[in-house]
Amino acid sequence: MSSTTDTVSFKEVLRAHPRGEPLGTAALKRLGVTPFRASALARSGWLDHLARGVYMLPGDTLSRDGSLAFLAEQIPGLHVGSKTALSWRGVRQNIAFRETLTLWGDRAKPLPAWFTQRFQARYQATQLFDDTLPVGLGLQPLPNGDTRVLVSVPERALLELLSDLGKTQSLSEARELVEGLPNLRLQVLDELLSHTLRIKVVRAAASLAAELNLPWAAMAKQHSLRIGGGTRWIAVSKTGERLDFKKP
Repeated sequence: MSSTTDTVSFKEVLRAHPRGEPLGTAALKRLGVTPFRASALARSGWLDHLARGVYMLPGDTLSRDGSLAFLAEQIPGLHVGSKTALSWRGVRQNIAFRETLTLWGDRAKPLPAWFTQRFQARYQATQLFDDTLPVGLGLQPLPNGDTRVLVSVPERALLELLSDLGKTQSLSEARELVEGLPNLRLQVLDELLSHTLRIKVVRAAASLAAELNLPWAAMAKQHSLRIGGGTRWIAVSKTGERLDFKKP
């Protein structure tokens, strides 16, 4: 068990730790707390154990953004994407009673139980773009949000949304979301499309843009012609919805 001096010292250094955030061994080491001492502090009630090497302050409630910021240090490329990113940036459709966080990253691994027990979330590491995409393109924190929590800008979130078609995303809802998007920055969308690997995503973007007569329809058409593939992309979702995107 920690001595009284150690306990007082530990209480002092924790005053600087933001409430609502987990504490990992790396952060504890920066505070002068070794993994061995952290285990002892957890046994004596000064820390709550969440998982191996992960703790929280007793009586604290983990916040969504604090938890995401912590995960971003563990999972390369972690960011809020697709429909969740659009929702956070003001594009909403059929708002759920309890939001499911759509998270993307660069490494396939399950989200930790301490996170999923508190937040309904879905994570994927689908490679949507080629390796030459500039790091961080289309990822920014929300205005006045936690700068450590990256959220896809609308142009990137759109392509992530289309990547989910046939899996967790219906075409009908995607159409409504795309139609409700604010004015997209054509230069940003053009650059992202130029790095997009998946034929389905480019075909879907071109098809919806043409159907809805959107300002970026001609640009999406050019990318659909560029990416190659067959004359049409066809699939049937788990719910039986037919996806049929023709080459322009």
